[in-house]
Amino acid sequence: MASRFFGVFSNDIGIDLGTANTLVFAKDKGIVLREPSVVAIQSKTRKVLAVGAEAKRMLGRTPGSIEAIRPMKDGVIADFDITESMLRYFIKKVSGHRSKMVHPRVVVAIPSGITEVEKRAVRESAFHAGAREVLLLEEPMAAAIGVGLPVDEPAANMIVDIGGGTTEVAIISLNGVVFSKSIRVGGDEIDSAITAYMKRAYNLDIGERTAEEIKIRLGSAYKLDEELSMEVKGRDSVAGLPKTIFISSQEIRDAIADTVGAIVELIRNALERCPPELSADLVDRGVVLAGGGAEIRELDRLISESTGLPVIVAEDPLCAVAAGTGAVLEELHEVLHHLTETQ
Repeated sequence: MASRFFGVFSNDIGIDLGTANTLVFAKDKGIVLREPSVVAIQSKTRKVLAVGAEAKRMLGRTPGSIEAIRPMKDGVIADFDITESMLRYFIKKVSGHRSKMVHPRVVVAIPSGITEVEKRAVRESAFHAGAREVLLLEEPMAAAIGVGLPVDEPAANMIVDIGGGTTEVAIISLNGVVFSKSIRVGGDEIDSAITAYMKRAYNLDIGERTAEEIKIRLGSAYKLDEELSMEVKGRDSVAGLPKTIFISSQEIRDAIADTVGAIVELIRNALERCPPELSADLVDRGVVLAGGGAEIRELDRLISESTGLPVIVAEDPLCAVAAGTGAVLEELHEVLHHLTETQ
């Protein structure tokens, strides 16, 4: 009886439903899906044409009849129907034929600062997309578990999760969040700062995909030993014609300085609110960075200089939250398995 009961949960999944990317963790398999949170739809009928990587390739390149949109904004649902379609697509892709037999239990990571209304929207989207049960897990806790921090110990663990739409900082001790704060600043804001700079400095209009590419290839938070450069193509906003320029990592560092500064200030504010005993722990344990934004060059160095604490970038920062949802799923399975064996 125990094994039969336990078996029905074998297709349960954990989802990091991010502004920029969605990652899915499947039990016994690990992270099985990592795709952009983008959906291409027919403008008039709102029929879904493509989801994920295929849809992202259409950003800024679609005819008037097709629209490539990102249904998540600042870490929360901006378009309920399209988010539901996107979730259904990802759940079906991961679960395959099993989803027809048993609907999965789903653990969804959510920003810690969202409202009850926004939580309900996430829960309902997952239900409508095919989940039979939905558990919500705050992203900072998911990230801390995902990177392997000892969250159950009576000592401070500080995690900073820099996502596409939000940056969240949390101080965790004894499986609880002692303090957390989030700002709706992240990778998207950095992309916007780059777009604005290109327009201001060069009269060059660029799209979302180009701004993101510049961020990945040139983005830095601190002076580099060897500065980088790249060619950028766009449209001259004055002449209206195609235009090519060369930019440097130093320019991009200046362009994103205010946005990066807001993230550093958030961390400093959290440290100021930290109880003295836990502050003492952080002197040794330091700060752990997770999320896609943690990959910005030398961000750890800038934060370390600003706070005086050691700063570590997680081994795979983009996967931290999804890995945390998976760890929680595994724990749920163990509890259920134990309960059924004792019955």
